[in-house]
Amino acid sequence: MSTIIAIQDSDLDFDYGTFDSAGFTKKTLANPQALAAAIDHTLLKPDTTRQQVEALCAEAEHYCFACVLVNPIWTSTAVAALTGTGIPTGSVIGYPFGASLVSTLRQEAAALIRLGARELDMVLPVGLLKSGDHQAVQRHIHSVVNVAHHHGALLKVTLETNLLTMEEKLRAAEVAIQAGADFIKTSTGFASSGAAAADVALLRGVAGARCGIKASGGIRTLDQVRAMLEGGANRIGSSAAVAIVQELAAE
Repeated sequence: MSTIIAIQDSDLDFDYGTFDSAGFTKKTLANPQALAAAIDHTLLKPDTTRQQVEALCAEAEHYCFACVLVNPIWTSTAVAALTGTGIPTGSVIGYPFGASLVSTLRQEAAALIRLGARELDMVLPVGLLKSGDHQAVQRHIHSVVNVAHHHGALLKVTLETNLLTMEEKLRAAEVAIQAGADFIKTSTGFASSGAAAADVALLRGVAGARCGIKASGGIRTLDQVRAMLEGGANRIGSSAAVAIVQELAAE
C-alpha cells in the first residue's frame, strides 16, 4: 500500500543539505567526456524513425552520454542498439501532458522496464497540482516510484515549470521529492517555453542534496548548459547533445 506524506509549509523551509553546484560545474565542464556523462541524449519528436533512433544510440556510444531517452515505441530498439555499451535506455510515461490515470502510468512503467528501460521520465499531473490536490499528485508519483524502484530503475519527474506560479513550483518540487523522485526536471520542451536557469536554482534550493535536478527543454548551446549547471542541475536533457559536447571540445 502506498504511503502518502502530508506536505507542510515548514517542509519548504527546512535545511536539507547543500549541493556543490560550483564544484559540479567545474568538474563537468573540465572536458567533453565529463560533460557527456551528465547529458541525456534525447529524441522525442513524434515523427522519429527507427534509423534516427539507431543513429542516436551510435552517437551515445561514441560520446558516452549518461542515457538515451526515447519515446516508448522505440525503447526496445534503443535497448538492443545499446546492449554491451553500459549506456542505459530511458523512456517517457504520461508524456507530454501528465494527464494519465495512475493505473496507466504503472502499467506503462512496468512494460518499459520489462523492455529494458532503466530510467523513466514522467510528467507531474499539472492540472491536479493547480487544483490544489497535492495528495493526488503525490499518489500519482509515488505509485510510479514504487514500480521503478522495485525493478532498480530511476524516476525523473517533470514539473513543467513554465506553467506554474512560484508557489506552485515550490509545492510541486516538494511533493515530487517526498514521493520518492530520483530527479525533478524542469520541462518537457513541448510547452510554450523550456528550461530557465532561475527555475533550476529554485528547484535546487528546495531539493538541497535530496535528489537530482534535470534541466531540459530548449537547451541547445554550451552557454545554456553552463547556466543550468551553475544553477544546480546535475543532469541535462537535450536533443542537441552532440553539438554541445563538440562546442566544449572546440574551446
